[in-house]
Amino acid sequence: MKMKKFINDQSNLTAELLEGFEAAHKDLVTLGEGRMVINNKLTEAERVTIVTQGGSGHEPAISGFVGEGMVDISVVGDVFAAPGPKACVDAIKLADKGKGVLYIVLNHAGDMLTGNLTMKTCKKEGLNVIKVVTQEDIANAPRENSDDRRGLVGCIPTYKIAGAAAAEGKSLEEVAAIAQRFADNMATLAVAVKGATHPATGSLLADLNEDEMEIGMGQHGEGGGGRQPMKSADETAEIMLNALINDLSIKEGEKVMLILNGTGATTLMELYIVFRKCEALLKEKNIELVANHVGELLTVQEQAGFQMFMARMDDELVHYWNAPCNTPALKT
Repeated sequence: MKMKKFINDQSNLTAELLEGFEAAHKDLVTLGEGRMVINNKLTEAERVTIVTQGGSGHEPAISGFVGEGMVDISVVGDVFAAPGPKACVDAIKLADKGKGVLYIVLNHAGDMLTGNLTMKTCKKEGLNVIKVVTQEDIANAPRENSDDRRGLVGCIPTYKIAGAAAAEGKSLEEVAAIAQRFADNMATLAVAVKGATHPATGSLLADLNEDEMEIGMGQHGEGGGGRQPMKSADETAEIMLNALINDLSIKEGEKVMLILNGTGATTLMELYIVFRKCEALLKEKNIELVANHVGELLTVQEQAGFQMFMARMDDELVHYWNAPCNTPALKT
């Protein structure tokens, strides 16, 4: 199909994206070999460091979160495609400053293949690495089969919490345990009202009628089995929030984080209207909202919709979430 996008050669999208990203944020990041986006403060890091990976096309994720207090190196693949394991092993070697490396991988087939091959090589070479997988999409598998759940926006707060723990001098085992505890207590549900087009091929990722929405849409247009007539903001908020609360078994008096992540073509007006209803529902249920974010963290080109993320929180996790960071896409 015909696209209307400000691009040049479709075969050179990722290279040109990264060149522009580096030029725009040269105070924070440097572009290295193998499509690595590197934290400029990495050379000073006397701590556990963090490496992650993922395809381009989801900006600001993932490279927008490289910087102080979050990720040290992101390894970037082609549009919606995982990078190869060699680049990830090279990134881990470059990142390691003697305290070990936390390697965060989203649960998608290509990323997991790369992640497993990377860890196999790291083990063979005796590198000090622990892998944490983010897998929190409640639409495609029940909690008891969480290994089958897709990784959505939950990787971003995981970077933040792990990065803060590392900055405070925690050991690799401690940082990994904190990140894993957070990852085990998070859930995401996405909704889409319009699909995106793949910027390299022009193919439509999801085809929805004008009067339809789909709750459970995956990162790349994968169906979630929740196609239904379009609902209002309040109705959609209630359906999705209740599903997340039920999945996490959140009880009265507990503390939660709530993130509304716009996926590319949904306005902040819409997101704030949805968030307003979510906050009211949490108050009604006597669930304490202790951390939140509304905006675009991980997009899918011009897909219209959002991902609703919830995590069970405690005082330690709130402390890490509120710790300082300085990255292109998030500063606290």
